[in-house]
Amino acid sequence: MSQASLLARYNAWANRLIFDAVAALPAGEATKQRQTLFRNMVHTLNHNYVIDRIFEAHLEGRPHGYGARNTQDHPPLEELWRAQQEVDAWYVDWSDRVTPAQLDETVHFTFVGGGEGRMTRMQILLHLVNHTTYHRGFVADLFYQVPARPPTTDLTVYLRDAHADDPRHRRG
Repeated sequence: MSQASLLARYNAWANRLIFDAVAALPAGEATKQRQTLFRNMVHTLNHNYVIDRIFEAHLEGRPHGYGARNTQDHPPLEELWRAQQEVDAWYVDWSDRVTPAQLDETVHFTFVGGGEGRMTRMQILLHLVNHTTYHRGFVADLFYQVPARPPTTDLTVYLRDAHADDPRHRRG
């Protein structure tokens, strides 16, 4: 598995854990106004989704249609989760077919807030994984205000769990 595929799969796995945990919270907690940058848990997850879609468009060389890094309002959690799964699947599929040479290609784009940007395709993927990890951390921190325990979405846990059935990774 390539590093790009590993990163895309890790990100999709961590998104599943956080969405499942948010969905399991008591009614109203996921959308409760809190002292945080994006008002509540779902709006924070919506920000991640918007950024994923913006950079998907950059990777495809097309306009993304967003005028900001988040939307004014967020969809219901279930709808957002369906949309997030679609974009996560796009990144996994893309990472499986992109070549090492394509990962090194520079993509030119305009930032939503203005200004020209350029990153390699691999840098874009690394940015997205880092970005979503950062904001999933915001959501995880908000769990303690419920109070509830957030899931552990560390890369090390993913690596352990993703290979649990692989005999090459068992201790003997």
